[in-house]
Amino acid sequence: MYIADTIAAISTPVGEGGIGIVRISGPDSLPIAERLFSRRTSGGFQSHRFYYGVIRHPDNGEILDEGFCVYMRSPHSFTREDVVELHCHGGYLLVQKVLACVQREGARLAEPGEFTRRAFLNGRIDLLQAESVIDVIRGKTDAALALAQHQREGHLSRVIHDCRQHLVQALALLEAYVDFPEDEIDTFDLNQISTRVTDSHTIIAQLLATYEEGRVLRDGVSVLIAGKPNVGKSSLLNTLLKEKRAIVTAIPGTTRDLIQEVVNIGGLPVTLIDTAGVRESGDLVEQEGVRLTLEAIPRADLVIFLLDASRPFDDDDRQILAALADKRFLTVCNKTDLAPVIQLPDELAACGTVSISTRTGEGIDTLKEAVTNSFLHGHAVDGREYVALSRARHRDALVKSAAALVKFSANQSANLPPEILAIDLRDALAAVGEVTGETTPDEVLDLIFGQFCIGK
Repeated sequence: MYIADTIAAISTPVGEGGIGIVRISGPDSLPIAERLFSRRTSGGFQSHRFYYGVIRHPDNGEILDEGFCVYMRSPHSFTREDVVELHCHGGYLLVQKVLACVQREGARLAEPGEFTRRAFLNGRIDLLQAESVIDVIRGKTDAALALAQHQREGHLSRVIHDCRQHLVQALALLEAYVDFPEDEIDTFDLNQISTRVTDSHTIIAQLLATYEEGRVLRDGVSVLIAGKPNVGKSSLLNTLLKEKRAIVTAIPGTTRDLIQEVVNIGGLPVTLIDTAGVRESGDLVEQEGVRLTLEAIPRADLVIFLLDASRPFDDDDRQILAALADKRFLTVCNKTDLAPVIQLPDELAACGTVSISTRTGEGIDTLKEAVTNSFLHGHAVDGREYVALSRARHRDALVKSAAALVKFSANQSANLPPEILAIDLRDALAAVGEVTGETTPDEVLDLIFGQFCIGK
C-alpha cells in the first residue's frame, strides 16, 4: 500500500567519491531541507535551481559540510512528489551523517527501489519503464544500454499500449452487445472485432519474436571455448580480451581450471570461458579439469569448438564433438598461418567453419561476427529504432495473452455466445496489463522493485 510519507536515502555509490547525494521525497522534503541547509544568500528555494550553502546539524547548528541543495516541486520531479537533493562531499561517514540528520528531522529510510516505485504508482512511468531503469544502471555494452534507454523512454510501452487499445475496443463492442442483447450484432461489428483481435495478436507475435535477441542484449551470453590441449584456447581468450589473462605455453595441459572474463563482442555482453584441454590423462589434476570442461559445455549458451588446423582430427576431437550433441556451437580452425593438415568429418564440414590465427589475428573479426550472428541473427541493433522484449516476465505475460486470443478465435469459429468471447478478451487484456503494470499483483511489484538499490 502506498503511504505518502517522506522518504530519504543515499543515491550515490557507497565509498569515497567527489560528491555524495542524499535524496528526499515526500511532503516534508522542503521543510526538512530548510532546517538543515543554510543558503549563502538570503531568500527561499525556487524549484529546479541549485543553491550553494552549508549543511548544519539540527541539534547544535554545527556545520557538517558545504555543498548544494536543489528542490524539485511536485509534480515536476522523478517521483511526482516534492523532492530535495543535498549534495555534499562524497566521504562515507559524512554522507551517512547527513542522512542521519535528515532522518532525525522526520524522513523515513527508503526501501529498495522505493523512489522508482513511487514514480510508477504516481503515474509518471509505467512498470515496463520502471524496470528499464535498473537495466540502464546495469547495462554492460552500448547496445544493451541503448535498448534499456529505449524502453525507459517508452517506445516499447507505446507498442504494448497500441496492442491493449485494440483489445479494449474489441471488448467494448462485445460488451455493448452483452449489455443490450436486443440490438443484434451486425456483420460490420463482427468484422471490427475480428480485425482488432487480429491486429493485437500480430503485435504480440512480433514482440515475442524479439525476445531472444532482447534477452541476450540485456543479460549477456556465455561462450565456452572447448578443444583438446594446445589448439590455442587460451591464446584465443587473450586475443578476444586484448590482454594476457590466461597463461600460454607449449606444454599441453597448462589450463587446469575454468577461466571466465566478460568482453563486449559486437554489442553483446559475452562471458568468455577458457577451459582445460580435453584428452585422456593420468594426471589427477588434469582429469579434474577435463571433467569440469565436459560439465560446463551443456550450461554454455554457445561453444566455440576450437581445432588445430595444423594437426589431424583425432579421438580427442571426437570426444568433444560427442559432448556437443544438441548444443549450439561454432567450428573454428586455428593456426591457419601454418601448413594445413586437418580434414574435418562430414558432419562438421557441412556446417561451415571459421578459420583464424591467434598469432596473426587473421579471421578474428569474422569469428566475432559469427558469435553475434548466432544470437542476433545478423540484425543490426539501433537504439533509436529497436523495440524488443528483454525480460522473461514480459514474454510470459504476452504468451498468456496470445493463448487467450487463440482461444477467442476458436470459440468464435464455434459460434459460442458473446459472453464467452468476452471472457477470452478480458483474459488477454489482463495479461497485457501485467507488462505495463495495470494488472500486476502487489507481490510481483515487491519482487521487481526489490531488485533496485536503496537510493533509486
